[in-house]
Amino acid sequence: QVQLVESGGGLVQAGDSLRLSCAASGRTFSDYAMGWFRQAPGKEREFVAAISQSSDDTPYADSAKGRFTISRDNAKKTLYLQMNSLKPEDTAVYYCAAKLLLTTTLAKGYHDWGQGTQVTVSA
Repeated sequence: QVQLVESGGGLVQAGDSLRLSCAASGRTFSDYAMGWFRQAPGKEREFVAAISQSSDDTPYADSAKGRFTISRDNAKKTLYLQMNSLKPEDTAVYYCAAKLLLTTTLAKGYHDWGQGTQVTVSA
């Protein structure tokens, strides 16, 4: 099991940027594929981006392609999500999640989750 704590959320204007972080503790961070998901009020949790243990596989949701970049620093046990050109529809609670073996875009594939960080984008 790995413990995850997100940070970096906040209130920004459309067009601004934010970088989310997810600090991991517990088991070896580099053993885990990681993902970012988000959940807006009244909506289901949706996939944003994922990254493999060695960062060679980084799938993105269509909504994130070209604007968001996922990365990780295994030495620092930290996952990142750089979000540029933010839009009001990006408003949601953002969660990081961990799983062993291969990356997946499916939330049910992840077994450890953080508590989330709120991102609010005003028009």
